[in-house]
Amino acid sequence: MTKDDLKAFDLQLFQPRHGYRYSLDPLLLARFCQTVKPEGSIIDLGAGCGIISLVLARMNPDASVVAVENNREMAQIIEQNIQCNGLADRVSRRTEDVIHLRSSYPHSSFDLVVSNPPFRTAGSGKISPKAGRDSARHETTAGLGDFLAAAKYLVKPSGRICFIHLPSRLPEFISLAVGMKLSLLRLRMIHSNAESPATMFMIELAKGRRSEPVVEPPLFVQDVV
Repeated sequence: MTKDDLKAFDLQLFQPRHGYRYSLDPLLLARFCQTVKPEGSIIDLGAGCGIISLVLARMNPDASVVAVENNREMAQIIEQNIQCNGLADRVSRRTEDVIHLRSSYPHSSFDLVVSNPPFRTAGSGKISPKAGRDSARHETTAGLGDFLAAAKYLVKPSGRICFIHLPSRLPEFISLAVGMKLSLLRLRMIHSNAESPATMFMIELAKGRRSEPVVEPPLFVQDVV
């Protein structure tokens, strides 16, 4: 276990020394989501060590945040991070699979649903020798459709859904969203630099309302690190 400083948000975060460790992705997604209305409600699906939940709590000082994580070891780390940063009054963790959240929350409970889900389907890509990394990177009990279905159930009609994912799965993502009658509000591609292909995309969706989609200028990681 390590304890690392995230000075930009006045956070200290515990995370596994050799297991799955957060990268730039959750920070980019948190900035993409940014604010909710005062005293808004946020839920983070597949929260890992809780980094998105805690950053959004710092960005939105009156909001309440729920960090959902299926892995019990990581859920315990989320709890440590909540306590360490003095956010227990506004951030809570829930140890549960996203496919079971319908029994835990009423329909349309949250203003913002955010997720940095496992990117790869089961059995695809390289297998990591480090414990915990594959369960964070590869879909297990819940696939992309399950994460989107949970997000649709949980978000208010006036709220937003924000995901980050791989460009190779963008057609699948949009097909699933359209099938669930989720409207695309914003899309932004992430590139290492101006010459490189996109490595990730961030997307904002809504339910129960229509809007012309906005494709934002590309984000070059070299400009933000």
